[in-house]
Amino acid sequence: MDATPIVLVPGFWLGGWAWDEVAAALRADGHDVTAVTLPGLESAGADRSAITFADHVDAICDAVTAAGRPVVLAVHSGAGAPGYAVTDRIPEQIAAMVYVDTGPAKGALDPDFDAIEKPIPSLDKLAAEENLTGLSKEQLETFRRRAIPEPGAALRGAAELVNEARLDVPSTVICTGYTSAQYKDAVKEGQSWLGGLAELRNVTYVDLPTSHWPMWSRPQELAQIIGDVAKVASPA
Repeated sequence: MDATPIVLVPGFWLGGWAWDEVAAALRADGHDVTAVTLPGLESAGADRSAITFADHVDAICDAVTAAGRPVVLAVHSGAGAPGYAVTDRIPEQIAAMVYVDTGPAKGALDPDFDAIEKPIPSLDKLAAEENLTGLSKEQLETFRRRAIPEPGAALRGAAELVNEARLDVPSTVICTGYTSAQYKDAVKEGQSWLGGLAELRNVTYVDLPTSHWPMWSRPQELAQIIGDVAKVASPA
């Protein structure tokens, strides 16, 4: 298959391992897949004190350019912010964007966070804040055990978006923890984590009702959607 390469970026507290099931399904279908672990998320012992938002953007840019041709860039949760920044920096290298229960954030995700790092909250608190539908106890325990604190400076940072070419990058929003209707309402309300959706010119919404971590609760369906985007984005 000559499908467009796919780069997968997980959200907070996760490494590239979080995409294992999705990546395996995509590769079984013939796709070229790279799963990224962002700086500071390599291990619990990694030094996160100097890791910035710009470092995360740089790491995604490096993974994209390493493919050697335009890619489908799929970003999950907190990776929506650096992912959108990448479309501003190298839009010509992005054949299509996929936002997995997230959006093209504008501005810092947590500008007032002042600690060196942000650990994952307790599972009880996580359940109160996010949709866990479809996740098993074993999956949640693996998440808790393997979670790595998020670098604090990466939460405080933001990109200056200046390249209007980003606005024409075809973008798919996979709505899992919330419905597409709720997403559209949030855009109208001006929520900054979805700010780019008010300005992008080519956006498709796909509903996949499940948890905020669909790579574990519905990996096959998620892989199918991302794979279909890659096939559409591929050269004839």
